[in-house]
This record gives sequence, structure tokens and C-alpha cells, in this order.
Amino acid sequence: MSRRARGEGCLLRRPGSRFWWAQFYQDGKAVRKSTGKTVKEEAAAVLRRLMGDAERGLPIADGSLRYDDLRAALIDSYVQKGNKSLAMLPDGTETITGLAQLDKACGWSATERGIKISKLTTEWARKFQRDRLAEGAGPSIINRSLQALRRGLNILREDSKLAVVPKIRLLKEPSARQGFIEQAKFEELLAALPSYLRPLAALLYYTGARRGEALLVEWEQVDLLRREITLRDSQTKTSEPRVLPLPSRVVALLQDIEPKRGKVFDATNLRVEWERAVVAVGLGTREKIDGGEGKHDWYRFRGLRLHDLRRSAVRNLIKSGAPEKVCMKISGHKTRDVFDRYHIVVTADLHAAMRGVETASLALPSGAPEKPTVKGKISVQSVRSASRKVRKHA
Repeated sequence: MSRRARGEGCLLRRPGSRFWWAQFYQDGKAVRKSTGKTVKEEAAAVLRRLMGDAERGLPIADGSLRYDDLRAALIDSYVQKGNKSLAMLPDGTETITGLAQLDKACGWSATERGIKISKLTTEWARKFQRDRLAEGAGPSIINRSLQALRRGLNILREDSKLAVVPKIRLLKEPSARQGFIEQAKFEELLAALPSYLRPLAALLYYTGARRGEALLVEWEQVDLLRREITLRDSQTKTSEPRVLPLPSRVVALLQDIEPKRGKVFDATNLRVEWERAVVAVGLGTREKIDGGEGKHDWYRFRGLRLHDLRRSAVRNLIKSGAPEKVCMKISGHKTRDVFDRYHIVVTADLHAAMRGVETASLALPSGAPEKPTVKGKISVQSVRSASRKVRKHA
């Protein structure tokens, strides 16, 4: 048997290992990597891919990389791009939506670097999905974790630290929420909330402002005489300043707040108090779940969400007859497709539209003359007349 030429690569079996190892040369140096395969034909395919990557100058995965490196790269990316979804935990740790669950699954903490990047495979992502679903998590929050994982892996590849990013498949998410609340029911809900939370809830319901934007407002930005709040560009999600016009209901609540300094809105214990108020007015349920031995009990809430106030605001603004451009300016929606998702149409709106059509048709005089055909356009009557002539001569 002829000797293998230098650079062709080979497969090895290390003592005590059940996997085949790939050996090849890159930049004149021997490289050995586990293929993670027990079948020789599958290991050979991995060897060919690794050698192809080496010939194209692609980096070979660094076996020392851990989840901590991925997390740091992800957070740095959010900081560089100025993403406002980056949050700070009470202990000073920076995080984003879904990252806390990923931290736990990867064994990361302030003192632990987490699992090796080589362990974050497609199968690992599937197991993460299954485990989170078994814990009662919904597809949306699971996908936020997987999207963070995928983005972090892609950043490492862009930084030439990874050659290949595993396929991370997302779960099918439910349709966009359609929750909203009518004004009469909202007043009932407002009364069920603690007095210190009412100004915040009222602002969100009437203006459609985002909770994060509202909680950054300081008294120097409030003008009760002109009945408006001015949001700075650094406070809005779109990085554009805007003015929130205030209805009398919100102005009255703000006038009662003393002293008028510092932050305007108080959100202390907001989630729990909101859930309790929603349950009290019959708009949701709050079920106590036994956490099991050594774990805290928790509550599963189903019902009206705080973010549904933003949908309600958009719907109320549209129904008021205000131009959509003005409504978008108040709510802070930058794109029309997202705004349309918040413009909720219910069956009652459809019937109201049909009643409007009937009212308009009754206002027309009986036997009204046929509208003349506009030059350059073809009327329905002319098309019908031409069709009759064709059938007559056929």
C-alpha cells in the first residue's frame, strides 16, 4: 500500500476515545481535531470539510473557546450598535431578553465560564428547546434565547474564531397578540391598581408610549400647562425625540404627584400588582405553581398584559379619526408593518363599517343619473354594452 502523501490528511484513533480524530496540515503545522464521529465514513466526511476549510484559509475552531467568549462578544456587539434592548441587572451584569435562560443552560455565572463552544451543536439546541418546553416556557421566549445563541456564534465566525456555525432552528411562534381593553373596563382596572401605579398605566393606555420610555421620563420633561411630555432621542427606541400629548385624565393624575422632582413614574412591584389587578377585574388568571423541593413557588399568569395597553392606544387613536401618520408619531412606530399589527380590528368594527356604507347609500337621491365616463377610463356600462354587441353578432 502506498504511503499517504503529506497534506492529504488521515483518521486516527486515540487510546480511550470512541471517536475518530482528523489529522491534517495547515500552514505547515499538523492539526489534530476530534470529528465527534464513531463511524469511519462519517469521520472521513468531517476530515474532508476541515481540509477544505484549511485550504480556503478559514479558521479551525478553537477548542479552548467557551460560552463566556460567546456571551462577551454578543454583549459587545449590542454596546457597539447602541441596541436599547441591552439591560442591566441589579448586580451590574449586562443582559438581553432570553440570555438569562441561556446562561443557566450553558453553566455560566460570574465565576464560571460555561461549556465549550464545541458543545453548542444543533442537537444541543434541540435539547435546550425540549427542556425549556418541559419547564412550561413558551415558544417566543425560547426563540429569543436561541436567536441570542445564533447571533453570538455568527459573531465568533465573523471574528475568525469559528469556521462553521451549527444550524439553529426556531420554534413556530403563535400569532401576534390581539389583546386590548376598552376604556370603561380600563377605568375599572385603573381603580384596582395601587395609586402610585395609576399615572404610569394611564400614560401607556392613552399615548401608547413604551414602558421603558415612560420610566426614563423626569419632571423637567413634563409641561402640565401645555399638557405634553417631551421624550429625548436617547430615551426612545427609534432614537428620535417625540412629544407625547397628554389627555385630561393623565394630567389630573400627574398633578397629584408630589414632590415633582426626579423620575416621574414609579414602577415598584409593577408585574405582581398588575397581575393582581387584572385578575380582580376578571381579565386574567393567576395560578400558583409548586416549585418543588428546594425551589420557590411561582405564579403562572394568563390574561391582559401591560403591553396590551399600547395596542389599545393605537386602536383608540385610529378610531378617533386622527390621520395614521399622526397616530404613528404619538405611539412612536417607525414602520407601517409594525403599526398595522397594533391596529386591531374586531367584529364590531366590521359591522360599524357596513353601517357607514348603508348610511352613505341612503343619502344618495333615488334615480340619480349615471356618472359619466371619465376620458381615458372604461366604465362598467360600456363593457357590458360591448359584450352584448359581441354576443348579438356571434
